[in-house]
Amino acid sequence: MLITFKSKAYPEVMMYQEHAKRILDLLHKEPEMGVITSEEAGRAVQLLEHEIDESRKHPSTDEVEQDIKAHSGDEEDPDHEQKEVVSFATRAYPMLEMLRAARDQHCDILWGV
Repeated sequence: MLITFKSKAYPEVMMYQEHAKRILDLLHKEPEMGVITSEEAGRAVQLLEHEIDESRKHPSTDEVEQDIKAHSGDEEDPDHEQKEVVSFATRAYPMLEMLRAARDQHCDILWGV
């Protein structure tokens, strides 16, 4: 399921719920519906930046690579590109930018409404 984050300060950001959940859990928000107020955005930026920094200290593990292999099969497919792991930092970047814009322009972020 997709979550669409909306703010007057930034273009819409769409994320799969499973990826957005890590960010929303960090901010103590529910994925179904919610708001990050402009007052909360400053602290949210700090928390997300810290989480991104921590994620960069711990690169993907063998478990992640095994999971990718399990979903894609053992045989190599020359017709398709190699599977790549998308880091948390990469997935979180659009949301981080939205939070920064919301903080700077004093706008809320909404989803599920």
